[in-house]
Amino acid sequence: MLRLAIAVVLLSSPALAQVATLAATDGKNALGTVPCASGGEPLSSCRAELRHHDDGTTTLAVSLGGGEVRSIYFTDGVPNSSSSPARISHETRGDLTVVFIDPDEVYEIPSAALIRQ
Repeated sequence: MLRLAIAVVLLSSPALAQVATLAATDGKNALGTVPCASGGEPLSSCRAELRHHDDGTTTLAVSLGGGEVRSIYFTDGVPNSSSSPARISHETRGDLTVVFIDPDEVYEIPSAALIRQ
């Protein structure tokens, strides 16, 4: 029983929190994962593609599973709309931009990734 309690504590530790990963990039676009959640579920890793456009805007396409993709559109690193008709908002938490799409979608994106280098 003690082992089970220790395992539960370790699995709920912030050390195992979801983080964004980078799988590939060509210097302009990137493939990887971002922490995301919907439907009241905890954050999990979602496949994502980040595309920087020549006009200075950025599109983040996140696979939500079941074939659904959520696109989030940024200007100068700030989210301004999405493929959802619902309200979008965001906040900065350290080096993360956390995007909220009503009623219950959450995406955590490294802020530095949103600015084209």
